[in-house]
Amino acid sequence: MRIRRILAAAIATAALTGLGLTGAATATAQGAPSSVTPSQCKQGGGIPAINEPGNLCKGGTYDGETVD
Repeated sequence: MRIRRILAAAIATAALTGLGLTGAATATAQGAPSSVTPSQCKQGGGIPAINEPGNLCKGGTYDGETVD
C-alpha cells in the first residue's frame, strides 16, 4: 500500500514537471525574436544576409532571425 502511494506521488510529480517544461518551451517560442551570430547562421545551414535590409539569416535552422 505504501509503495502505491509513493509511486502515485512520483508519477504525479513527473507529470507536473512535464507540464512545466512544456510551458517554458511555449513561453520561449512566443518571446521576442532571437538573434544569432553569422557563424551560428552558417552552422545552421543558412546564409547571413548582413548587407541586406533587416540583417537576416536566410535558410537553415535560424531562417528569418536577426544576425548580429
